[in-house]
Amino acid sequence: MNANLTQLPLTDPAQILRYRDRQYAAELLAAAIVHLDLFSWLKDNAGVRTDALRAHFDFAERPADVLLTLCRANGLIVTQEDRHSLTPLAEEFLCDDSAWNLRPYYTPIQDSQITQDFLTVLRTGKPANWQAKDEANDWHTSMLDEDFARGFTELMNCRGLAFGQKLAAALEPQLVGKKRLLDVGGGSGIYASTLLAAQPQMTGAVLEQSPVDAIAREEIVQHGLANRLEVLTADMFEGDWPACDVLLLSNLLHDWDFPEVRSICTKAAAALESGGLLIIHEAFIHDDKTGPLPVAEYSTLLMNICQGKCYTPAEYGAVLAELNFEVGDYHDTIADRGFMTAVKRPV
Repeated sequence: MNANLTQLPLTDPAQILRYRDRQYAAELLAAAIVHLDLFSWLKDNAGVRTDALRAHFDFAERPADVLLTLCRANGLIVTQEDRHSLTPLAEEFLCDDSAWNLRPYYTPIQDSQITQDFLTVLRTGKPANWQAKDEANDWHTSMLDEDFARGFTELMNCRGLAFGQKLAAALEPQLVGKKRLLDVGGGSGIYASTLLAAQPQMTGAVLEQSPVDAIAREEIVQHGLANRLEVLTADMFEGDWPACDVLLLSNLLHDWDFPEVRSICTKAAAALESGGLLIIHEAFIHDDKTGPLPVAEYSTLLMNICQGKCYTPAEYGAVLAELNFEVGDYHDTIADRGFMTAVKRPV
């Protein structure tokens, strides 16, 4: 890729990306509708709390949250003070005692591998091996293979140009006067590249593990930024990160369960100088977990492929406040993505 990093797209590719991002949502609903008969059970147990629902179906915490969020975003359940009930839509069309029950409509995909995988993920909380190099690996292990890593990085890189350009434009007022960027788990370096292209006073580093580090170096050379943007080879969970006054976590935290999210944010707090800016660039779920529907659907994909899901600004904000950050607001950018910032307070 050798593009003009500062030329923003005039349109939004959300509709195109949503077909890819939502591709497994139907199978998760099929697991709930056909195999678990979740909605008939919820009708008989209106007002049930999450812990009781999880205990009945033997759901792990992370996938239960993803499934319930998907149901709320689709208008199938409502949740008030952790009590879940069906909407009229679900009562009429997803319950066994209804003349309009649409359960048979989902039977053609009840035995698909994806649906079967979701039944396991719901119970264990562990990702399936979707998109992994082979059945013995999960996605993160497969990323250690050069061929797999190159293909997946290219997949992410093609959307990253527009994402990064819109992010850089939205952040421009907050980056004035900033000097040193650290992009953790930055993949090809496309996000760091777009930020530096918009802020000529800044230099930076992309922290990535092998073999993605070599791919990032190639991309950065093509962008003509090798004299301002370096690549540091490291496991982000090991050792200290270098000091910086801007730290970017872009499309990273959604790969991990919340203990790892907390660990990454803690390391970010240690690396940032006093007054430094933390940027979290992600697909965000609303704080009340009622949507947006495209992000709730994307979260089902993440639940299958990796250890994470899409989180809310409030979930990130609670951790950052504990780490002595002044937490800023959420802002939309492009294609159902957005960002939030936080400033490290003086100790």
